[in-house]
This record gives sequence, C-alpha cells and structure tokens, in this order.
Amino acid sequence: MNLNPLQYRLSYVLKAILLFEIAIAFWNAQWQTAAITGGIVILTLVPLIMARSFRVHIPAEFEVLAIAFVFAALFLGEVRGYYTRFWWWDVALHTFSSLLLGMVGFLLVHLLNETDEIDINMKPGFVAFFAFLFAVGIGTAWEIFEYGMDVIFGLDMQKAMWGDPSGLTDTMWDLIVDVLGAAVISILGYGYLKSGMKESFLERWIQKFIDNNPRFFQRRD
Repeated sequence: MNLNPLQYRLSYVLKAILLFEIAIAFWNAQWQTAAITGGIVILTLVPLIMARSFRVHIPAEFEVLAIAFVFAALFLGEVRGYYTRFWWWDVALHTFSSLLLGMVGFLLVHLLNETDEIDINMKPGFVAFFAFLFAVGIGTAWEIFEYGMDVIFGLDMQKAMWGDPSGLTDTMWDLIVDVLGAAVISILGYGYLKSGMKESFLERWIQKFIDNNPRFFQRRD
C-alpha cells in the first residue's frame, strides 16, 4: 500500500502510541491492559497482512481509517474508558464502522460481479442491497457478541445510556446508526454503478481500488 507522507506518519503515530501504552502497562504490571493493547496492535496490521496474503492493493485512505477506527474503538473506548466518559462515543464509532463495512461489502460483491472466474451478473441495485445487508449484518453480529460477553464474562460492553441500565437503549441506537451508515454507502455505491461518476469519496475510492487491482476486474466479452 502506498501511503502519502501524512498518512504514513499518522499510521505510525497511532501504532507508536499503542506500543508506548504496552510498555507502560508492563511497567505497572497491568497485564490485562498490556494483553488487550497488544491485540489491538495486531488488529492494526490486518490490512497489511491481507494485502500481502491475497495480493490486493488496499487504498491507503481505507487502511488509515481502519487503523484509526481500531485505535478509537478498542484503545480509547475500552482501555481509556471513552465509552463511559463520552455518551456519544459509541454512537459515533458505530456510524463510522457502518460506513467502513458498507464499503467492504460493496467492494466484495462488486469484485465477485466483475471476476471472470465467477459466473454471476448482478444488477447495481442488488450490489448496493448486498452492501447494505453486509454492513447491517456485521453490526448485528457485533451486538450479539457484546451481549454474550456481558452475560458470560460479566463485562460491560453494552453501556448504560440515558438512564437505561439494561443496555437496550445502547443496542438499539447502535443498530439504528448501523442502518443509517449502511444506507448512505449503498446509495452512493448505487449511484456510482449507475452513472460511473466520481464525485463522492466512495466513488473515488471504488475507482481507485479497481484501477489498482485490474486483475480482478477484467471485463467479460
């Protein structure tokens, strides 16, 4: 992945902060914090590992956004307690994650649609609908995961919100913003497939992904 200087610095600054946090946690014998932060560092390397394993060029902007999301959700949210300090933190991150997942779902089905080895030909509406369902499905699975972790291990991943200690309000708002974010990406993706115009950030990123991975998008005769 080709990062410009600003993206390169931002990516490494976030990773450096995580490594520094691990060192501090070890120094203070906070083994759980060290383990969680170490896992976060590994997650930030997933885009790079996937790109090299599958020989896929991932747009640099997407890599930086993915790293920033993991940093904000797991490090700032869970380790630093931003979920409890700022009531809007969880909602904002779910909105952001639904946008990212919508992009992933759209690119995944668009890739399948354009690959010669797979004999399918889906209309733009179905591609957009799949991207919507993909993002909402992953968001729903995450809510189930949060509930399971709270029930089995006694954690507090479903945060109390607006006076509701059960976590139901938190879950419903998470799902609502998941749907809204996924809908935005689906609409933009549908517009890209129908018009081919490159006006929005999504359309530019889609075209950049296609241009840098031409072997996946060889048009059928």
